[in-house]
Amino acid sequence: MNGKLYVVGTPIGNLGDLSPRAVQTLNEVDFIAAEDTRVTLKLLNHFGIKKEMISYFEHNKNEHGEQILNRLANGESCAICTDAGMPAISDPGEDLVRLCHENNIAVESVPGPTAFATALAISGMNSRRFTFEGFLSANKKERREQLEELKYEKRTMVFYEAPHKLQPTLKDMYASFGERNIALVKEITKIHETVIRTSLLQAVTMFDEETPKGEFVIIVDGFVEQENIIDFERAVEMAKEMLADGMSINSASKEIAKMTSFKKGDIYKALL
Repeated sequence: MNGKLYVVGTPIGNLGDLSPRAVQTLNEVDFIAAEDTRVTLKLLNHFGIKKEMISYFEHNKNEHGEQILNRLANGESCAICTDAGMPAISDPGEDLVRLCHENNIAVESVPGPTAFATALAISGMNSRRFTFEGFLSANKKERREQLEELKYEKRTMVFYEAPHKLQPTLKDMYASFGERNIALVKEITKIHETVIRTSLLQAVTMFDEETPKGEFVIIVDGFVEQENIIDFERAVEMAKEMLADGMSINSASKEIAKMTSFKKGDIYKALL
């Protein structure tokens, strides 16, 4: 008889968020597939759980995925855990879950916290319709292409971003989307949980002056056609705002030209 894969949600900050059912599942399975065994070991030690672990992450998912699948096919049970949140959401666990379905191995959910849903809930942003975009590409060209594809997305957009990549991502968002209302949510369920409701331009300025810390969820208003019509006068005003933030006339003209239908040279002359 085949075993079963349990998809177990783990805390995204506060260990008190691990559910009693998750504790029971981790105690009862034969082994655990963990994104980082060191991180999961801390969780297991906190709850007094002793269990065999096998690492399962992006760079070993093909080899270890087959090993896990073979053990499941031989009747063992496995819990898959990511470092924080639900496995298989912007996570290689997705591949293991698909493998199990393709090989008629049962998959059962043991739900837990999820960063994007939690962030959206406490952000005060429009959550009636939204699209989860996860992590953008680390490659500058690819990231800009992804954002250009989302330029006219009308639903609220939710992204994940690491602190060291936050500022270039915000700048690229501003270049593609123009001025939008956003929420930056970080340290979810931790002592310093923070929701910053601001605009894209203000966020760019803010993190020019301070170094981002913590993992971020970025929530961006969707495109609203009437509100996003920019005439030449408004385009020049936006360029002036960039100048006030320390940007050069040349750079400000170039950025506004990217965001609007106006030519860089015309904006440059107006600023002079």
